[in-house]
Amino acid sequence: MLKRTKYCGQVSEEDIGKELILCGWVHRIRNHGGVIFIDLRDREGIMQVVVEERTSPKAYEIADSLSSEYVIAVKGSVRRRPPGTENPKLKTGYYELLAQEIEVLNTSEPLPFPVDEETPVSEELKLRYRYIDLRRESMKESILFRHKAYQIIREVFIKHGFVEIETPFLTKSTPEGARDFLVPSRLHPGKFYALPQSPQLFKQILMVAGFDRYFQIVKCLRDEDLRADRQPEFTQIDFEMSFVEEEDVISFSEELICKLFRELLGIELKRPFDRMSYKDVLERYGTDKPDRRFGIELVDLSNIFKNTEFKVFKDALQSGGSVKAINFKNSHLSRKEIDELTKFVQTLGARGLAWIKVEDGKLNSPITKFLSDEEIKNLLEKTSANEGDTIFFSADKQDMAYKILGSLRLHIAKKYQLLRDNTFDLLWVVDFPLMEWDEEEGRFVSLHHPFTSPKEEDLPLLEEALKSQDLEEKKQLLKRVRARAYDLVINGYEVGGGSIRIHRREVQELVFKLLGISEVEAEEKFGFLLRALRYGAPPHGGLAFGLDRLIALMRGLDSIRDVIAFPKTQKGICPLTGAPDYVSPKQLKDVHIKLE
Repeated sequence: MLKRTKYCGQVSEEDIGKELILCGWVHRIRNHGGVIFIDLRDREGIMQVVVEERTSPKAYEIADSLSSEYVIAVKGSVRRRPPGTENPKLKTGYYELLAQEIEVLNTSEPLPFPVDEETPVSEELKLRYRYIDLRRESMKESILFRHKAYQIIREVFIKHGFVEIETPFLTKSTPEGARDFLVPSRLHPGKFYALPQSPQLFKQILMVAGFDRYFQIVKCLRDEDLRADRQPEFTQIDFEMSFVEEEDVISFSEELICKLFRELLGIELKRPFDRMSYKDVLERYGTDKPDRRFGIELVDLSNIFKNTEFKVFKDALQSGGSVKAINFKNSHLSRKEIDELTKFVQTLGARGLAWIKVEDGKLNSPITKFLSDEEIKNLLEKTSANEGDTIFFSADKQDMAYKILGSLRLHIAKKYQLLRDNTFDLLWVVDFPLMEWDEEEGRFVSLHHPFTSPKEEDLPLLEEALKSQDLEEKKQLLKRVRARAYDLVINGYEVGGGSIRIHRREVQELVFKLLGISEVEAEEKFGFLLRALRYGAPPHGGLAFGLDRLIALMRGLDSIRDVIAFPKTQKGICPLTGAPDYVSPKQLKDVHIKLE
């Protein structure tokens, strides 16, 4: 077999006159009678091969029998393409290989979809024949882009003294978040391992062990509902540092992200990244993952309407809710468009959508007749409304108002193409509440996870809340307790989150109690961590970036499936292999499981 001496896409000026052996797939073939042109493709690019009947009759005969996607090896000499035939779109477009010998390494049946053009293909078909989809330029570039990111990530961590350590894949189920994937034990009937949702507890224990700077590019697994930016298995850039505070983790994270953008995209990000408190992002954008690449911020009008006679606003305020609005400036919306936006918010649980249009120097709306002149004057001033603007209102419980208007502003931005392409908005969200009340579960839950440290000055509020017997008083006290947590948001997506961790056992036990985790349950689920905290645990903190999501954002792609070599569908299925699948009765018997 002819042995490759260079990749197709790496042929350059220095190779002119040299004899090379190139291997790859037949991308295109053109027979001009006496001369055959082959575009030969490998992972690095495409090289034009010229086969002349008069100089290489045997090679010409073989070339004439080739079809698309045949795998071949070609031996020949590199020469410059004749003037006027160059292809500046290819990095090898000024050179060609004059073939002397061709060896067919394998043939190919007709493909289920073409490789040489971005023909629309259903996701099911693409994933079933993923090995063909990965030959396409866009997919190949995404995988190579991801590979380069891995090298940069490791380079930055190693430069800063981090140690790469693998944590276990078969571990203990500690269900304090998404569902675990469970693995039955053959040797211990009735017992199960869990696949890790994250290495959180192990990396904290590594800090107790004295490995003060840990990192890992790690696969994590969660049995949760899927969507475009979720997969049952995903990859994290995971790290932890000892003897640090928030600024240290944030500063290092910014250096890593800036290096990735600089090396992979040629973009120089401005440091430090912006920061906003959890409270402020909710007030201005209705979400803790805001996309700030366009305007349309929320405005609170509750004070303006505190004495209103308009029943919808009055009822919301009297029941402890709020009146908020957004102004879609210079929109000139038709009534049909407003109706479509109303239907959208109704899918979110809104009863309707109040609105006011400013057109021809007048206000057009069914609700203005219920508002006083003073209320109208103040709301127009507060929303900075001008000719052509449309104001949308939400009068509801505060959380619902945030949800409705936060989702509506993003829907408007996408629908009316307000988002600027090829721009990146990076924002740290800080000062999260440590915990919140979950109505469904009837208990307090962590906003991040139960190992996040509260701010030192808020510890007395935790102790006071634990002593309180009044639920409403407890809720009010815990609303004021801030977490030492930080999330990085890019273009409206959370790409990373972390915190300073609890390193004192008594504080961890206090948090567990407030979360409704009894001493027995805490010992059963987290006893190994609590024991470790007895033996000189240093102050520590860290962060985990969602690598799939980060790469997808950098590549300008909507779905993380487009940056993962072998992803699952939205139903958690792998069309390539057929997983998940049934197993034999013997396999079930070995792990002591019976199916009902």
